[in-house]
Amino acid sequence: MLHLTMVEAGWFNLTFAGGIERPEWLAHTQGAGVDWAWEHAADHSQKQLWAWFDDAVAVSDRIVDAALAHDAGLDALAVNPREDEGTVSLRWILVHMIEEYARHNGHADLLRQAVDGSTGE
Repeated sequence: MLHLTMVEAGWFNLTFAGGIERPEWLAHTQGAGVDWAWEHAADHSQKQLWAWFDDAVAVSDRIVDAALAHDAGLDALAVNPREDEGTVSLRWILVHMIEEYARHNGHADLLRQAVDGSTGE
């Protein structure tokens, strides 16, 4: 969950909008390595992890709504270029996030199948 929170905030808030809000969890990452989300999720309660995720999604929703209200819409470019991707559009970020969530939902489904043995169609 913490990884998805960081990805959500990273792409929409920090990369696309330039950091319009400072997420609470960001203070915990100071001096931490790139694997902070994977290594430290257990340090926080499930309630806290969900709250951080819900906050990140709410900020993303506001950012997307504001961007779509302007002429550039989905073609609006991110404020902060990424080293690996360069400057990307809101459209690119939305598609990337669909892929990101689909990938993690697939991981969760594999774990669930390993626990209960049921498979879907």
